[in-house]
Amino acid sequence: MKKKIRVVQYGVGPIGAAIVRLMREKQSIEIIGAIDSNPAKLGRDLGDVVEGSGASWGLPITDDAAALLGKSPDVVIHSTSSYLPSVMDQLMACLAAEACVVSTCEELAYPFRKYPELAAQLDAEAKTWGVALVGTGINPGYVMDKLLITLSAASQQIASARAVRIVDASKRRLPLQKKVGAGMSVEEFRAQVAAGAIKHHGLPESVAMVSDALGLGVDDISETINPIVAREFIKTPFLEVAAGQVAGVHQIARGVADGKEKIYMELQMFVGATNPGDTVEITGTPNLTLTIPGGTHGDIATASVVVNCIPEILNAPAGLRTSRDLPMCFLPPGAKP
Repeated sequence: MKKKIRVVQYGVGPIGAAIVRLMREKQSIEIIGAIDSNPAKLGRDLGDVVEGSGASWGLPITDDAAALLGKSPDVVIHSTSSYLPSVMDQLMACLAAEACVVSTCEELAYPFRKYPELAAQLDAEAKTWGVALVGTGINPGYVMDKLLITLSAASQQIASARAVRIVDASKRRLPLQKKVGAGMSVEEFRAQVAAGAIKHHGLPESVAMVSDALGLGVDDISETINPIVAREFIKTPFLEVAAGQVAGVHQIARGVADGKEKIYMELQMFVGATNPGDTVEITGTPNLTLTIPGGTHGDIATASVVVNCIPEILNAPAGLRTSRDLPMCFLPPGAKP
């Protein structure tokens, strides 16, 4: 039998914790440690922090990334920030440790248009050390890009693509409810949008990925961000929203080629959504539509996509990869290393 896949978890927030709990269910994976900068977590056992099953795991959380990366992990699961520039040093250190990387950084999902220099730097560094890295998750990384690209396999010609995702944020983690502005006034929401603090990251990356995959030639990507205002009082496990306050975010990203809209992506993410669901459509030969009633639970599915991706990133050619490049399928709990 081959050795188990040795994994380090980098970032133990709500998503990192969900990923860790899922990895513990996989016989082919061995978690060898976790990195986090939160003083309240340092030195505590990883199993305790993520509320995992069983007794102490014997894995104290550390902020000494260099020391843990020096233990030669096969893969680092990276979940610290949405912003690529702010995590470049972390990613470069992981690659220099000759570890493959699966990251939930949304801007890493398809960075070639927004950050071409950073993308080239990561690609070169990964190839230097003979490893691969990928940014993925549920959105971007699956629903509004990979799912559309997979659906396109049944097409002969494609004129345009569309994705609409409606998410009930009241069933999601507190950081996400805050990220979409739940409980703010409309004025505060707009100020935070202008400051770049309120939005869901990843729609432009998904537009770019789909355009390149389907050959739609998009030469301009635009995005609008507006509030969804609560019509009545809403209470979640984490916060309360009064009527007239912001319930969440309404984002639309458009990809245009030669003055014509080729890609339309709409995200409504707000507390109290009564009609959640994910729908992707292709206009072409033939027209194709796929709907997931109720939608895909982002927190559960993000952990799933990341963990299921681990064997594929190990098998991928060295360099910066995207979810477009990788075959994605389920990693059974009992799969052998």
